[in-house]
Amino acid sequence: MQAVILAGGKGTRLLPFTKVFPKPLVPLGEKPIIDTIIRQLKHFGFMRLTLAVGYMAEMIQTYVRHGEQYGIDIDYCFEEEPLGTVGPLAQLRNLDQTFLVMNGDIITNLNYRDLVDFHKRRGAIATIGTFQKQFKIELGIIHNDGDHAIVDYIEKPVYTFNVSMGIYVFDIEVLAYIEPKKYLDFPDLVKRLLAHGQSVVSYSFDGYWLDIGNHRDYETALEEYALIKGSLHLD
Repeated sequence: MQAVILAGGKGTRLLPFTKVFPKPLVPLGEKPIIDTIIRQLKHFGFMRLTLAVGYMAEMIQTYVRHGEQYGIDIDYCFEEEPLGTVGPLAQLRNLDQTFLVMNGDIITNLNYRDLVDFHKRRGAIATIGTFQKQFKIELGIIHNDGDHAIVDYIEKPVYTFNVSMGIYVFDIEVLAYIEPKKYLDFPDLVKRLLAHGQSVVSYSFDGYWLDIGNHRDYETALEEYALIKGSLHLD
């Protein structure tokens, strides 16, 4: 199986760390985040990986090389300028009929093989991994009618939403909807697919998932890593 890891962003939400090294090389445990992701993918049978790189690409290449230390094949797709979260896919060649795409800053114990199998059973052009995440509003919420009368007051409510995990499975036909060398983010691709009547489905996951794109979530990952490491399929 084949996977594409999106590792070209500047990681501005993790400044000043990302002034020194790219986000996929931010330490987690004793090694960079990208090491955990690569070892997980190998565990689930992904033997061909492509890293879409841009910002500080040379540092990522120096660490990952071509996968010799992992026993898998790793190559690279280079962004001369930012192409968004799915724009780089138009540059790739020799993709499998079905392939996985994920962000390079995710910690999860998701079974990637189950995700791919689900995608194939549904026959969709794209599958989005989703996670139920709670968001607490740290203020009192006022509801009033059209005449300024308060009809309800909710103190610091908690809302639950299905959010994208930053992990997707695509069929090769999706490339027909991605223009080469044009900036395109995943939400815009989804809207484009739906507008053309294509099937896009979600895969619900209730295990451990954390996007470490900001300081608070990175601190959480550092605190929890020792506790969850045994469930991350790193053998």
